[in-house]
Amino acid sequence: MKTRRDFLTQAPLGLLGAMVAGSALAQTGANPAPGTPPPGSPGAFDTAPPVGPKLSTATFVEAEKLAQVSMTQAQREMAVANWPTSMAALLERRTGPRKVALEDGLAPATTWFPAMGRAHVGPAHDRFVPSKVAATPLPAKDEDIAFASVAQLGAWIRARKLTSSRLTKIYLERLKRFDPQLRCVITLCEEHALAQAAQADKEIAAGHYRGPLHGIPWGAKDLLDTAGIATTYGAEPFRHRVPKDDGAVTRKLNEAGAVLVAKLSLGALALNDIWFGGQTMNPWLLQEGASGSSAGPASATAAGLVAFAIGSETQGSIISPCMRCGTTGLRPTYGRVPRTGAMTLCWTMDKLGPIARSVEDTLLVLNAVRGTDPGDGASVAAHLDYDAAASIKGLKVGYFPGWMKDATATDLDRAALDQLRALGLVPTEVSLPDWPYDDLNLLLFAEAAAAFEELTLSGAADQLPMQTPDAWPNLFREARFLSAVDFVQADRLRRKVAKEMERVMTEVDLLLVPSLRDEMMVISNMCGQPSLTLRTGFVEVSQVRSDWAPDPKHPLPKLAKPHRVPYGVTLIGRLFEEGTLGRVGRALEAKVAVAGERPVGF
Repeated sequence: MKTRRDFLTQAPLGLLGAMVAGSALAQTGANPAPGTPPPGSPGAFDTAPPVGPKLSTATFVEAEKLAQVSMTQAQREMAVANWPTSMAALLERRTGPRKVALEDGLAPATTWFPAMGRAHVGPAHDRFVPSKVAATPLPAKDEDIAFASVAQLGAWIRARKLTSSRLTKIYLERLKRFDPQLRCVITLCEEHALAQAAQADKEIAAGHYRGPLHGIPWGAKDLLDTAGIATTYGAEPFRHRVPKDDGAVTRKLNEAGAVLVAKLSLGALALNDIWFGGQTMNPWLLQEGASGSSAGPASATAAGLVAFAIGSETQGSIISPCMRCGTTGLRPTYGRVPRTGAMTLCWTMDKLGPIARSVEDTLLVLNAVRGTDPGDGASVAAHLDYDAAASIKGLKVGYFPGWMKDATATDLDRAALDQLRALGLVPTEVSLPDWPYDDLNLLLFAEAAAAFEELTLSGAADQLPMQTPDAWPNLFREARFLSAVDFVQADRLRRKVAKEMERVMTEVDLLLVPSLRDEMMVISNMCGQPSLTLRTGFVEVSQVRSDWAPDPKHPLPKLAKPHRVPYGVTLIGRLFEEGTLGRVGRALEAKVAVAGERPVGF
């Protein structure tokens, strides 16, 4: 490939001499050489020195198949002659000679704001009033303590019926005992955790109580930076990566007095549930994966190995593992929680959020980690309005009638709608246009391929454990051939879809949807709405489930007999109205009364 520098160093001496002579003439004011534009002439496209590989009309015939466009033979001939002087030079940032490295953490200049220019979005007031939890007698069994809610653990610690050190040791012991079955731990932070717990106990004994997370052990999805502790992204090329600084969420939880006990697994580079240590498993059905990519946070929380965890979602990575493992996941509004110091997959979609065993626990954690950070230009200081005692009667819950009737929904989805009606909500039919919403995933694949460009071009992506057609290495490579024009058009479609969601959400206060409905997974993540996924019952499965595309050569195993596993629904809220989701979710959780059941053997 010839670069501009090659052109200048290899050009005929006669041409270089003419260039020098032309420069001298310009300085003396003499007539310029033939072909030299007169003084004051503007620049023009298609005048750069030729660079790039040799092309033929056949090159464009094949490229047209990928882009699904068509040119005439004359247009192809023009492109062959023109491309080296018009388009090829636009790749200089990557191909040289003036290469520019784009460092980790450098976000694109364009930032997505779901509010789309509206000045006032979300609650008018900042209010956080959780339910009052009494410091009941401490259970005799450690496992009963381990499965208690964050709110209950906080009440015991505040009343000094339980120390953070004892609680931390309970979770550390359980992490060591059950991780061989679940493969949910990448790094056990034992020494770090015991030191944090001892500090929490010292502060609480001195009367300095920081709040409901003080002394509470938690686990971090291993894409969240922790100073001096490995953060591996679950991917072999980053296995020995040790950040110098804490991520924003880590720092906020440190300030809240929480105790980090483990870095938990994620599918490599935040896809599904297979990482360099194997597959993270579902504690309710050990023959199947925990789903992903927040596999470790959901699996560990479901098994009572941590009080709560921080997961992340780009498109389904909190919802799906919470469905599989029966945990409660709160995916905040895009921008609600700062992502500084967290692995980037997709700048305009990534969100960090809590995974716990009850609805209110997720709100307690959200309240601690929300806010802005200078490192995340998309983070906003929006109000959070949550009052556990506020009435939910009269709220309109939207639903899509067709979705409730087809195969993606179960009787539990339909029952949840009836239960919300019984709680005083008003079920309201809503609709969206029949558009190709999956086209928006062009944005996801392009951003993800950009985030891991060096990993792909260097060949290091070949070290990832999964090399199937639907795994990142192949998708990153294929994304190089997406059109920049189509990227912009998909971005325009995104705004059009966001306006439709804005219309729907003015008709209702929240939505109830089958959790894994593809359209809403894409739409709500692309448009930034918050979601709350919670267990509402159980179903029976006769076959192991998987996040990966079906492979006829390796069919998923059948179970000897049907197995009972958790099932949940998802509530979608208005932008920054997680408080409404929390109030409705907490009422639904109490009505169905299934959140307390534990996986057998843990």
